[in-house]
Parts: sequence; structure tokens; C-alpha cells
Amino acid sequence: MALISRSWLGLFGALLAYASAALAIDPFVIKDIRVEGIQRTEAGTVFSYLPVKVGDTMNDEKAAQAIRALYATGFFRDVTLEVDGATLVVVLQERPSIAQIEFTGVKEFDKNALLKGVQQIGLAEGRIFDKGAVDRAEQELKRQYLSRGKYAAEVSTTITPLERNRVSINFSVVEGESSKIRQISIIGAKAFTEKQLTGLMTLREPGLMTWFSKHDQYSRQKLSADLETLRSFYQDRGYLEFNVDSTQVSITPDKKDIYITIGITEGEKYTVSEVKVGGQLLIPEEEVRKMITIKSGEVFSRGKLTESTKKISDRLGNDGYAFANVNAAPELNKEKKEAAFTFFIDPGRRVYVRRINVAGNTRTRDEVIRREMRQVEGGWYAVDKITLSKQRIDRLGYFNEVNVETPAVQGTTDQVDVNVSVIEKPTGSILLGAGFGSGMGPVVSTSISQNNIFGSGKHLSAGVNSGKINTLYSLSYTDPYFTVDGVSLGYDLYHRKIDAASNGLGQYETKTTGFGARFGVPVTEIDTIVYGAGFEDTSITTFSTSPLFYTDYVNTFGSNNRAFTGNVGWARDARDSLIYPTSGSMHRANAEGGLPGGTLRYYRASYQYQRYFPLSRDYTLMINAELGYGEGYGGKPLPFFKNFFAGGVASVRGYKMNTVAPRDGNGDPRGGNRKLLGNAEFLFPFPGLGNDRSVRMSAFVDSGLVTDNKYDFGELRYSTGLSVLWVSPFGPLKISVAKPLTNKIEDRKQAFQFTFGGTF
Repeated sequence: MALISRSWLGLFGALLAYASAALAIDPFVIKDIRVEGIQRTEAGTVFSYLPVKVGDTMNDEKAAQAIRALYATGFFRDVTLEVDGATLVVVLQERPSIAQIEFTGVKEFDKNALLKGVQQIGLAEGRIFDKGAVDRAEQELKRQYLSRGKYAAEVSTTITPLERNRVSINFSVVEGESSKIRQISIIGAKAFTEKQLTGLMTLREPGLMTWFSKHDQYSRQKLSADLETLRSFYQDRGYLEFNVDSTQVSITPDKKDIYITIGITEGEKYTVSEVKVGGQLLIPEEEVRKMITIKSGEVFSRGKLTESTKKISDRLGNDGYAFANVNAAPELNKEKKEAAFTFFIDPGRRVYVRRINVAGNTRTRDEVIRREMRQVEGGWYAVDKITLSKQRIDRLGYFNEVNVETPAVQGTTDQVDVNVSVIEKPTGSILLGAGFGSGMGPVVSTSISQNNIFGSGKHLSAGVNSGKINTLYSLSYTDPYFTVDGVSLGYDLYHRKIDAASNGLGQYETKTTGFGARFGVPVTEIDTIVYGAGFEDTSITTFSTSPLFYTDYVNTFGSNNRAFTGNVGWARDARDSLIYPTSGSMHRANAEGGLPGGTLRYYRASYQYQRYFPLSRDYTLMINAELGYGEGYGGKPLPFFKNFFAGGVASVRGYKMNTVAPRDGNGDPRGGNRKLLGNAEFLFPFPGLGNDRSVRMSAFVDSGLVTDNKYDFGELRYSTGLSVLWVSPFGPLKISVAKPLTNKIEDRKQAFQFTFGGTF
């Protein structure tokens, strides 16, 4: 308060000086200007703001202008003009500067983030002190605590004068306890119980996980979203006239407990009596009606109504009508509790795309993004092409977010721009994987890769797996656009050592060195066929303890095997996202074999099908199925080192890696020529983190079988558990905890698994 008093006194003195100058200065020619009282401000700065200079004639009007100009800088709290002969003396009293800003008692927020926040308000070290900015910062800090449910938080500000006309600002906070929602009451509910309705809401009374999720802390934004959830819930079940009449939020005097009361009117339940189509129909009415999912005789559903209007709008958008307007006008028969709807269609003008703009890509070249665009400049606007373009850019895996907007071009009625904005993420990675389980030591694997070399979209990776069983050194390079048509070219070089004897997976060792080349040919927007050829040199080492299964193979076909390999594969990826898929499917089929000219004669085929079913905005069901089959030809068997295995984090969790397989003579897994895998996962956001796309949790059921004969489904292994995937700032972290559901003596179990990686 002392500073405030001095400020007012300074202002009062300035007004007196102004009046004195305006009334008492006799005109004179300025021969010199002297500045007094400044400590931090340079004299040259003062001269630059003065509206007079040496040689000017000083009078009352110019004196008034000079005082106003110096006050307007905000640097000074007192300005006085004096005359010493022919010298104009400018006497200044500077406003203090901010030496430091401190926050004490703050635990809820990061102090560096708070410093950045107050800087936007106008408070920062080195700036001129502004009491108004301090008051605004204090109010904003209080508001932030209220948004966290800390209604008892107290914020006080202390301003301490320091030497050299500086001040220290300290925001002292007593955070107190967070106010909790003790009760949520819904008045007027008849068709559904209060428990059913509150269960739909994000805000809730304290429970088992609310200490983490903080959903028991009141937020106006969350309450608004919850009210909309209630409205959608009722209107999707026929309650067309549902209304939220009132919301009352009260807090106890001690500011610890919050009570929320919501008053609703359910209204009557309506059915759909008739569906009509009107307006300007540019597409056949029969086609329009196929897109209308709400049908006569059904219970009214706002969700189906919205879905229908969107389908019609998108269909018109595919023909260039970017601003098509589709409204479903209701006609209510309150006596019969029926509603008839007429879909009025106004297509508007047909528009084309003037320009495609790309923003946000600091590392990735424009051409890498533009070559994924299926909407072209100068072409008619098409919703499906723009949607497909967004999906293709997202599936590159280079960006955390991909947003596409289509604003109208100002001054025109038939043009839009397509603005693609991306938020890049690190595309290089250093990955570390580890697993722990009963009877198993640590398995560590590392790899380094860059999926977007110099922003060109080309891939390069090198990996090392130093597990007990499998040691792998690999180098891989891929150019996804070897040709302008999107034909990819890739090379692979690898050296693999399988030391099965060291961990009880069979008494043998293999060392394989190989290289290969592959071409990927896009057939459609979502289909790709891959052709590849390569060479492998495999040496096999057996031991005195090796079962006859292995020694017979070596005695018959030799310990060194060379193979010229060929493979062909097909992939169809129609998932909506590579990082966070919620809908769509993915197919992968692959066949490989030993070609004439080598010592190996075999073939292997595999197929994988994966599909995502969106259950709601937050919940997704994923199913995955895999089949594998292999055999030898030309009088030779399938090499045992080409067998299929199952078990581990990538197949049947809960079992040790590669142990779900037929056994050799020592009872160790040796693999088989047939594989069957099935997985079902219920995917949902991590509790308390809402729709944060970086964290995802799942409950899963896995099953798998590997055999040498016909499938015996009685030999299937099952497991269930929970999994968490976090795309952290340091890299992807995946944790799985699984419990096997089958209990056979030979099974080797592995309850806990995780993989972790760091990005650069």
C-alpha cells in the first residue's frame, strides 16, 4: 500500500508541475537540455520521447506536450520541468522495475508454467512494475485454483522495495484441501434411476479411483459436458422434449464440500411416424433414403438423426458441394407421441479447391505430406478425398496431430482452401525392451531407427537384440516413394543367432546371415502388394544332448544351409489411425519359400486380420486373428528353424516367449508348422486422463496354438489380463500383466512384461 500512496502523490505532484509549467514558463529559446533523477533509463531514451530539442522555443503548450509524452512511456511516476537560465531541466522519478517474481506455497502447479503465465499478463523480471498487472495475475491465479476444485485456496501478494528503485513480487499461496463433490442429485428423473444417470457423468462423488482421476472435483466445463451427455442419452431413447431446467452448485461454509443439483424434465417418449425428403435433390431420392438411418416406426434417436444428416452432407460434399446444408425439421403430434421428420436439402453452390496449404512441418518436407493428398488443387471439393488424405498423412507416423480445415476463399462463393496443419513428433527412436517372468532372466533388445531421414520420408533402422535366446543384428532401409506412383524399395541386411540351448527351448544353435530386397506396389489407396527376394546362409550346431529331432536333420541335410528366398505379401490397412486406431480393419498376408538353386526347399504362409469396432467415443473393441502354415517340398521337410512359435508379449501373454509349441525329446519347445492365434481387447482411456491420446489401457483375452498335426482346439492356451500403452515423451511404454487360464504341467508362465523406448 505504501507504493500505491507514493504513486498517487507522484501523480498529484505531476499535475501540480503540469499546472505550474503551463502557467509559469516564459517563452525562451532552449540552448541545452539536462535530465536529472534517472537511474536505469538512458538519457538518450528520454531525449527520443521529448517533443522539443535544442534550438526550439519553449512555451506553455510545448511544456504540456513534453509532460504528457514522458508520462505516456510508462517509465516514470513523476515528471517535472524546470528552467535554469536557457537550460531546460527535466526532473524524473522512475517507476520501479521488477527484480524478481516468486511463488511460495504452490504445489498444485509448476512454477515455471506460472512464470510464463504472468509474463503474458505483463509481469516479468526486468519489466516496469505495474500494480494493475499484479492484481490481474493474482486474480488469474485464484481462478486457476478454483478450476482445480481448491475453493479454500488463499492468494496474497507482497511487494517489497529493493535498492536501485526495484521491487520484489511474491505471490504467497495457502492451497488448502480440494473441495469434493459430496452429492449429485438429479430431480425429475422417472424413466431412469438417478444412479444410472450419474453413472453417465464425468463428475462424480468420491470413489475408489477419484483420488487419481480428480473427477470428484467440480469443474464448470465438465458439468456442461455432463449435461450434454444427459441430453444425448435421453434423446437417443426417444425423449425428444427432454430439457435441463436448472443446475445449482452450492458449497459448504468451510469450502470443503460441493453439492450439485440438476433439475430435468424428461417429457414424453416419441416414435417416428414418417420420414420425408425435400429441398433440392441433386442425387436420387432412393439413394438419399438409404443414407437415412432413422426409420418410421422406430423410437426417436437424436444420434441416428445426426448420423443421417451427416451422411447426406458428406455425400453432397463428394460432388463438390462443400457448404451443403441438411436440416431435419420435426412435426410433433403430442397426442399420439409421434414425430415426423422432413430432411430439407440445400446443396448450395458447387465449389472447387483453390490451394492446398501445409503448415506446422518444421522437419518434414512439404512434398512428403503433399504426395499423400488425394484432393488436388483446382479439382472439385470432395469430402471422401480430403478424409482419405488426412488418414494417409496420419498413417505416416510422423505427426502427433493432423488437422484439416477447408475455409472459404474470401470474396468468392465457389472456392475453398484446404489447410493441412500438423504437429510433428520425434521420428527417430532408440528402443529398449525387457521382460521378466518365472524361470526367465532379463531379455534386452535395442534398436535405433529414423523413419523420416532429413524430413524425406525415407526409413533407416539398425537393431540389436541381446536376449539369451535370440541375438539379432539388422540394418534396414526403405524408400516409400521410389517412384512417383508410390512404389517403394527396401533393403534388409541381418545376422541372427538363436541359442535355444541356453534357455531350455531346444538343444541347438543357429547362425543366419542374410540380405534381401523388396518392392511395395500400391494397388489401391489401402492395398499394397510386396515382392521380395533374398539370400540366407544358415549354420546349425547340435550338441551331445540334442534330441534326435535336430541331429537327424543335420545328419541328413547338413549343418550348413543356403537358400535363395522369394516372398510375396499383401496388406490392406483401412484403420483410421496408425497411433490411436478406433475403427477400421487391417489385413496382412505373406508367403515365402526356398527357391531352386539353394539347399532349402520349403514354403510358409501367414495371414493376419485385425479389426477395430468403435463402441462409443471412448471405448473400442479390437479383435485380432493370425494363421500360419509351413511345409517342405522336393522330398525335404520344413526346416525346424523355420517353425512357428507362440507365447509372449506379441502373441499369447502370460506365457514365456516361444513356449506355446510342440516339444522335442527333452520336453523343450521346438515349434510347429501350424499356428493359430486369437486376441480380443477392450480399449479405453486410462482412468483420470480423459481423452489423452498418449495413454491407452485395455483388458484382453489371448489364445494360441502351435502344432505339427491337425488343429486340436483342446490344446489352445488362453490368458487374460490388463495392458497399458503410454506414448511418453521418452518413448513408447507398454506394460502387460496376464494370467494364464489353462494349467498344463509343461507350460512356462510369464506374468509381467513391458517394453520401453526413448525418442530423439
